This record gives sequence, structure tokens and C-alpha cells, in this order.
Amino acid sequence: MRRKRAEKRIRIPDFKYNDVLVGRFINSIMKDGRKLVAQKILYRAFDIIEEKTKNNPLEVFNKAVNNVMPSIEVRSRRVGGSNYQIPTEVRPDRRIALGIKWILTFTDKRSEKTMAQRLANELMAASVGEGSSVKKKEDVHRMAEANKAFAHFKW
Repeated sequence: MRRKRAEKRIRIPDFKYNDVLVGRFINSIMKDGRKLVAQKILYRAFDIIEEKTKNNPLEVFNKAVNNVMPSIEVRSRRVGGSNYQIPTEVRPDRRIALGIKWILTFTDKRSEKTMAQRLANELMAASVGEGSSVKKKEDVHRMAEANKAFAHFKW
């Protein structure tokens, strides 16, 4: 190795809940550096969740992200002239990143009027194990299960 490994930056928690995962989620929502807009979207979604479920929105949020995070995924690897989908375990940091990404991707595809409503509904669905983002995780797991035979190519 020629260069030293990039050091992990310390993640800043959000100001309202003082939670690192919420801060990370806000940064993922953010477009064009408009952090206040992203914060408003998430906090409004939390208000909607609290209104509808009468539960702590932070618990619903954490449960939703945990339900969407994949534990195994497939990676392409070229062996002897053909590509194989090899199931590999997902690193903890990447698990969170994929979970957040999938929730936001499927939030954008929902049909509710405002982003806060779409996000709230997707988070509530994911927290009870339903919704498109949870389906995506199950598809990834199914794909890994189907390609279990190629696990010996992993290195």
C-alpha cells in the first residue's frame, strides 16, 4: 500500500434529537447544500409520524432504518471469462448507507403531495416491515440466497 488509509470523519449529530443517524439522514435528504430545507422535511415527517402513530418518532425512525438495512448483498466478480454474482456480507457503515438510500429512493417514488408526507408514510411502512424499501432489502437477500453456490469464489 502506497498511501495511508483515509481516516473516518466524526459524524455530527442533528441539533434537535442529538442523534448521529438522524444527522446522517438529513445529510442524505439534502440537495444543493440546503440543509435547513432537509431538516424541515425530516422534522415535519417526524411530526406526522407522532400524530398518526402516537409513538416516539425517533423509535419509529430507528426501527424503519433497521428493517431496511441489508445484511448480505451480491457483488459481481469476473472468474474465468464469466461474471458471477457472489454473495458477500455488508460492512456496518455500508448497511446504514444502503438503508438510508433505499428509503429515500422509494420515498421519491411515492404519490403523496409533500416530501414530508411521503417520507413519514415510507418510514411508518418500513417500521412495521412493509413498503417498497423493505421489499428491496428482501429482493437483495433473495438474490444472495439464489447465488449461494458461488460463495466459494469470494476472496
